[in-house]
Amino acid sequence: MRRILLFIATNLAVMLLLTIIVKLFGIDTYTYRNGGINLQGILILSGVIGFGGSFISLAMSKWIAKTQTGAHVIDNPRNPTEAWLVATVRKQADAAGIGMPEVAIYDAPEMNAFATGMNRNSALVAVSTGLLQQMNKDEVEAVLAHEVSHVANGDMVTMGLIQGVVNTFVIFLARVIGAVVDRAISGNREGGTGPAYFLIVLVLQLVLGVLASIIVMAFSRWREFRADAGGATLAGREKMINALARLAGNHGENTLPKAIQAFGISGGDLRKLFSSHPPIEERIAALRAGTATR
Repeated sequence: MRRILLFIATNLAVMLLLTIIVKLFGIDTYTYRNGGINLQGILILSGVIGFGGSFISLAMSKWIAKTQTGAHVIDNPRNPTEAWLVATVRKQADAAGIGMPEVAIYDAPEMNAFATGMNRNSALVAVSTGLLQQMNKDEVEAVLAHEVSHVANGDMVTMGLIQGVVNTFVIFLARVIGAVVDRAISGNREGGTGPAYFLIVLVLQLVLGVLASIIVMAFSRWREFRADAGGATLAGREKMINALARLAGNHGENTLPKAIQAFGISGGDLRKLFSSHPPIEERIAALRAGTATR
Protein backbone atom coordinates (compact mmCIF):
# COMPACT_ATOMS: atom_id res chain seq x y z
CA MET A 1 0.00 0.00 0.00
CA ARG A 2 2.91 2.35 0.58
CA ARG A 3 3.61 3.01 -3.07
CA ILE A 4 0.27 4.63 -3.80
CA LEU A 5 0.08 6.72 -0.65
CA LEU A 6 3.66 7.91 -1.13
CA PHE A 7 2.87 8.72 -4.76
CA ILE A 8 -0.23 10.69 -3.75
CA ALA A 9 1.58 12.50 -0.93
CA THR A 10 4.44 13.42 -3.25
CA ASN A 11 1.96 14.48 -5.90
CA LEU A 12 0.13 16.80 -3.47
CA ALA A 13 3.43 18.29 -2.32
CA VAL A 14 4.57 18.93 -5.91
CA MET A 15 1.18 20.46 -6.77
CA LEU A 16 1.42 22.85 -3.83
CA LEU A 17 4.97 23.77 -4.83
CA LEU A 18 3.88 24.46 -8.42
CA THR A 19 0.96 26.52 -7.11
CA ILE A 20 3.35 28.66 -5.06
CA ILE A 21 5.65 29.09 -8.08
CA VAL A 22 2.67 30.15 -10.20
CA LYS A 23 1.76 32.72 -7.57
CA LEU A 24 5.31 34.06 -7.24
CA PHE A 25 5.62 34.56 -11.00
CA GLY A 26 2.25 36.29 -11.19
CA ILE A 27 0.69 33.74 -13.55
CA ASP A 28 -2.46 33.72 -11.44
CA THR A 29 -3.30 37.18 -12.74
CA TYR A 30 -5.20 35.31 -15.45
CA THR A 31 -7.73 34.10 -12.87
CA TYR A 32 -9.87 37.07 -13.91
CA ARG A 33 -10.60 38.47 -17.37
CA ASN A 34 -12.73 41.47 -18.26
CA GLY A 35 -14.00 41.67 -14.71
CA GLY A 36 -15.18 38.04 -14.73
CA ILE A 37 -13.69 34.69 -13.77
CA ASN A 38 -11.54 33.36 -16.64
CA LEU A 39 -12.68 29.71 -16.71
CA GLN A 40 -10.70 28.81 -19.84
CA GLY A 41 -7.49 30.30 -18.44
CA ILE A 42 -8.00 28.55 -15.09
CA LEU A 43 -8.62 25.20 -16.81
CA ILE A 44 -5.43 25.46 -18.87
CA LEU A 45 -3.41 26.47 -15.82
CA SER A 46 -5.00 23.64 -13.79
CA GLY A 47 -4.08 21.09 -16.45
CA VAL A 48 -0.45 22.23 -16.53
CA ILE A 49 -0.08 22.11 -12.75
CA GLY A 50 -2.20 18.96 -12.35
CA PHE A 51 -0.42 16.78 -14.89
CA GLY A 52 2.90 18.41 -14.02
CA GLY A 53 2.54 17.36 -10.39
CA SER A 54 1.48 13.85 -11.35
CA PHE A 55 4.24 13.14 -13.83
CA ILE A 56 6.99 14.76 -11.77
CA SER A 57 5.92 12.42 -8.95
CA LEU A 58 5.92 9.48 -11.36
CA ALA A 59 9.36 10.34 -12.70
CA MET A 60 10.68 10.50 -9.12
CA SER A 61 8.96 7.29 -7.97
CA LYS A 62 11.94 4.93 -8.22
CA TRP A 63 14.31 7.36 -6.56
CA ILE A 64 11.83 8.08 -3.79
CA ALA A 65 11.19 4.37 -3.19
CA LYS A 66 14.89 3.57 -2.94
CA THR A 67 15.60 6.55 -0.72
CA GLN A 68 12.64 6.11 1.62
CA THR A 69 13.05 2.34 2.10
CA GLY A 70 16.85 2.19 1.98
CA ALA A 71 16.47 -0.60 -0.58
CA HIS A 72 19.62 -2.41 -1.68
CA VAL A 73 19.56 -3.01 -5.43
CA ILE A 74 21.06 -6.38 -6.34
CA ASP A 75 23.68 -5.62 -8.98
CA ASN A 76 25.84 -8.67 -8.22
CA PRO A 77 24.10 -11.34 -6.11
CA ARG A 78 25.97 -11.89 -2.85
CA ASN A 79 24.26 -15.13 -1.84
CA PRO A 80 21.96 -17.87 -3.22
CA THR A 81 18.80 -16.01 -2.11
CA GLU A 82 19.71 -12.88 -4.05
CA ALA A 83 20.70 -14.97 -7.10
CA TRP A 84 17.33 -16.77 -6.95
CA LEU A 85 15.42 -13.49 -6.66
CA VAL A 86 17.12 -12.03 -9.72
CA ALA A 87 16.68 -15.22 -11.75
CA THR A 88 12.99 -15.49 -10.81
CA VAL A 89 12.21 -11.88 -11.70
CA ARG A 90 14.10 -12.26 -14.99
CA LYS A 91 12.09 -15.36 -15.88
CA GLN A 92 8.79 -13.65 -15.03
CA ALA A 93 9.71 -10.44 -16.84
CA ASP A 94 10.50 -12.43 -19.99
CA ALA A 95 7.17 -14.24 -19.72
CA ALA A 96 5.33 -10.94 -19.21
CA GLY A 97 7.12 -9.30 -22.16
CA ILE A 98 8.77 -6.46 -20.23
CA GLY A 99 12.34 -5.32 -19.70
CA MET A 100 14.26 -6.70 -16.73
CA PRO A 101 13.40 -4.62 -13.63
CA GLU A 102 15.91 -3.70 -10.96
CA VAL A 103 15.57 -6.13 -8.07
CA ALA A 104 16.06 -4.90 -4.51
CA ILE A 105 15.73 -5.91 -0.88
CA TYR A 106 14.81 -3.49 1.89
CA ASP A 107 15.01 -4.02 5.62
CA ALA A 108 11.54 -4.21 7.21
CA PRO A 109 9.98 -6.73 9.62
CA GLU A 110 6.63 -7.10 7.85
CA MET A 111 5.92 -9.24 4.80
CA ASN A 112 5.68 -6.81 1.90
CA ALA A 113 6.93 -6.04 -1.59
CA PHE A 114 6.40 -3.33 -4.17
CA ALA A 115 7.10 -2.40 -7.76
CA THR A 116 7.42 1.11 -9.13
CA GLY A 117 8.90 3.11 -11.99
CA MET A 118 7.86 5.38 -14.84
CA ASN A 119 8.67 2.87 -17.58
CA ARG A 120 7.51 -0.75 -17.74
CA ASN A 121 10.90 -1.64 -19.23
CA SER A 122 12.84 0.13 -16.49
CA ALA A 123 11.04 -0.62 -13.25
CA LEU A 124 12.00 -1.56 -9.71
CA VAL A 125 10.78 -4.66 -7.85
CA ALA A 126 11.64 -4.81 -4.15
CA VAL A 127 10.88 -7.26 -1.35
CA SER A 128 11.20 -6.86 2.41
CA THR A 129 13.53 -8.94 4.56
CA GLY A 130 10.47 -9.91 6.59
CA LEU A 131 8.86 -11.43 3.52
CA LEU A 132 11.96 -13.46 2.69
CA GLN A 133 12.19 -14.73 6.25
CA GLN A 134 8.53 -15.68 6.69
CA MET A 135 7.51 -17.02 3.27
CA ASN A 136 8.63 -20.11 1.43
CA LYS A 137 9.99 -19.93 -2.12
CA ASP A 138 6.68 -20.71 -3.79
CA GLU A 139 4.98 -17.89 -1.91
CA VAL A 140 7.80 -15.44 -2.63
CA GLU A 141 7.64 -16.42 -6.30
CA ALA A 142 3.92 -15.57 -6.34
CA VAL A 143 4.54 -12.21 -4.68
CA LEU A 144 7.21 -11.38 -7.25
CA ALA A 145 4.82 -12.42 -10.03
CA HIS A 146 2.16 -10.10 -8.59
CA GLU A 147 4.61 -7.17 -8.67
CA VAL A 148 5.88 -8.00 -12.16
CA SER A 149 2.24 -8.03 -13.29
CA HIS A 150 1.81 -4.52 -11.91
CA VAL A 151 4.72 -3.44 -14.10
CA ALA A 152 3.46 -5.34 -17.16
CA ASN A 153 -0.01 -3.81 -16.74
CA GLY A 154 1.50 -0.31 -16.74
CA ASP A 155 -0.25 0.46 -13.46
CA MET A 156 2.07 3.31 -12.46
CA VAL A 157 1.60 5.14 -15.76
CA THR A 158 -2.16 4.65 -15.63
CA MET A 159 -2.12 5.85 -12.05
CA GLY A 160 -0.21 8.92 -13.18
CA LEU A 161 -2.78 9.69 -15.88
CA ILE A 162 -5.72 9.25 -13.49
CA GLN A 163 -3.97 11.37 -10.87
CA GLY A 164 -3.31 14.05 -13.49
CA VAL A 165 -6.99 14.26 -14.44
CA VAL A 166 -8.04 14.32 -10.79
CA ASN A 167 -5.43 16.98 -10.02
CA THR A 168 -6.72 19.15 -12.86
CA PHE A 169 -10.26 19.14 -11.53
CA VAL A 170 -9.07 19.70 -7.95
CA ILE A 171 -7.00 22.74 -8.96
CA PHE A 172 -9.75 24.06 -11.26
CA LEU A 173 -12.45 23.82 -8.59
CA ALA A 174 -10.13 25.25 -5.92
CA ARG A 175 -9.45 28.32 -8.07
CA VAL A 176 -13.03 28.87 -9.16
CA ILE A 177 -14.39 28.48 -5.63
CA GLY A 178 -11.48 30.52 -4.30
CA ALA A 179 -12.20 33.35 -6.74
CA VAL A 180 -15.90 33.39 -5.84
CA VAL A 181 -15.18 33.39 -2.09
CA ASP A 182 -12.44 35.99 -2.50
CA ARG A 183 -14.73 38.36 -4.40
CA ALA A 184 -17.47 37.87 -1.81
CA ILE A 185 -15.04 38.67 1.00
CA SER A 186 -13.26 41.58 -0.62
CA GLY A 187 -16.15 42.99 -2.63
CA ASN A 188 -13.83 43.01 -5.67
CA ARG A 189 -15.99 43.45 -8.71
CA GLU A 190 -13.42 44.90 -11.14
CA GLY A 191 -10.99 41.99 -11.46
CA GLY A 192 -7.81 40.92 -9.72
CA THR A 193 -7.48 38.77 -6.64
CA GLY A 194 -7.70 39.86 -3.04
CA PRO A 195 -5.22 38.90 -0.30
CA ALA A 196 -7.32 35.95 0.88
CA TYR A 197 -7.43 34.27 -2.54
CA PHE A 198 -4.08 32.47 -2.41
CA LEU A 199 -4.67 31.06 1.07
CA ILE A 200 -8.18 29.91 0.15
CA VAL A 201 -6.84 28.12 -2.94
CA LEU A 202 -4.12 26.29 -0.98
CA VAL A 203 -6.57 25.10 1.67
CA LEU A 204 -9.13 24.00 -0.93
CA GLN A 205 -6.47 22.13 -2.93
CA LEU A 206 -5.49 20.14 0.15
CA VAL A 207 -9.07 19.35 1.16
CA LEU A 208 -10.29 18.53 -2.35
CA GLY A 209 -7.08 16.60 -3.04
CA VAL A 210 -7.70 14.30 -0.10
CA LEU A 211 -11.33 13.75 -1.15
CA ALA A 212 -10.30 13.14 -4.76
CA SER A 213 -7.92 10.41 -3.61
CA ILE A 214 -11.04 8.25 -3.19
CA ILE A 215 -11.12 7.95 -7.01
CA VAL A 216 -7.44 7.01 -7.16
CA MET A 217 -7.88 4.46 -4.38
CA ALA A 218 -10.81 2.86 -6.22
CA PHE A 219 -8.59 2.32 -9.25
CA SER A 220 -5.82 1.01 -6.98
CA ARG A 221 -8.14 -1.63 -5.52
CA TRP A 222 -9.26 -2.72 -8.98
CA ARG A 223 -5.69 -3.07 -10.23
CA GLU A 224 -4.85 -5.34 -7.27
CA PHE A 225 -7.30 -7.93 -8.60
CA ARG A 226 -5.64 -7.66 -12.05
CA ALA A 227 -2.17 -8.09 -10.55
CA ASP A 228 -3.35 -11.11 -8.55
CA ALA A 229 -4.66 -12.67 -11.76
CA GLY A 230 -1.39 -11.88 -13.51
CA GLY A 231 0.57 -13.35 -10.62
CA ALA A 232 -1.53 -16.51 -10.83
CA THR A 233 -0.72 -16.76 -14.56
CA LEU A 234 3.03 -16.30 -14.05
CA ALA A 235 3.52 -18.35 -10.88
CA GLY A 236 0.43 -20.54 -10.55
CA ARG A 237 -2.97 -19.91 -8.98
CA GLU A 238 -2.41 -22.00 -5.84
CA LYS A 239 0.92 -20.29 -5.16
CA MET A 240 -0.78 -16.91 -5.46
CA ILE A 241 -3.62 -17.97 -3.17
CA ASN A 242 -1.18 -19.39 -0.60
CA ALA A 243 0.89 -16.21 -0.67
CA LEU A 244 -2.20 -14.07 -0.06
CA ALA A 245 -3.32 -16.40 2.73
CA ARG A 246 0.07 -15.98 4.38
CA LEU A 247 -0.21 -12.19 4.01
CA ALA A 248 -3.59 -12.33 5.77
CA GLY A 249 -1.68 -13.18 8.94
CA ASN A 250 0.76 -10.31 8.45
CA HIS A 251 0.48 -8.44 11.73
CA GLY A 252 3.63 -6.37 11.41
CA GLU A 253 3.36 -2.61 11.04
CA ASN A 254 3.53 -1.43 7.43
CA THR A 255 6.80 0.49 7.40
CA LEU A 256 6.72 1.46 3.72
CA PRO A 257 6.75 5.24 3.21
CA LYS A 258 3.27 6.71 2.68
CA ALA A 259 4.02 7.63 -0.91
CA ILE A 260 4.54 4.06 -2.06
CA GLN A 261 2.22 2.08 0.21
CA ALA A 262 -0.39 1.67 -2.51
CA PHE A 263 2.10 -0.21 -4.65
CA GLY A 264 2.90 -2.81 -2.04
CA ILE A 265 1.32 -6.26 -2.09
CA SER A 266 0.30 -6.08 1.56
CA GLY A 267 -2.70 -3.79 1.76
CA GLY A 268 -5.27 -3.13 4.41
CA ASP A 269 -8.96 -2.92 5.01
CA LEU A 270 -8.41 0.54 6.50
CA ARG A 271 -11.34 2.78 5.81
CA LYS A 272 -12.77 1.27 2.67
CA LEU A 273 -12.94 4.37 0.50
CA PHE A 274 -9.38 5.39 1.32
CA SER A 275 -7.86 1.89 1.16
CA SER A 276 -5.50 1.17 -1.72
CA HIS A 277 -6.05 -2.59 -1.45
CA PRO A 278 -9.22 -4.67 -1.23
CA PRO A 279 -9.45 -7.08 1.73
CA ILE A 280 -7.25 -10.15 1.18
CA GLU A 281 -10.26 -12.42 1.68
CA GLU A 282 -11.94 -10.81 -1.35
CA ARG A 283 -8.78 -11.20 -3.41
CA ILE A 284 -8.52 -14.90 -2.57
CA ALA A 285 -12.22 -15.43 -3.32
CA ALA A 286 -11.81 -13.71 -6.72
CA LEU A 287 -8.88 -16.00 -7.60
CA ARG A 288 -10.80 -19.12 -6.55
CA ALA A 289 -13.88 -18.03 -8.50
CA GLY A 290 -11.82 -16.96 -11.52
CA THR A 291 -13.34 -13.47 -11.46
CA ALA A 292 -9.98 -11.70 -11.07
CA THR A 293 -9.11 -10.99 -14.69
CA ARG A 294 -6.19 -9.42 -16.43
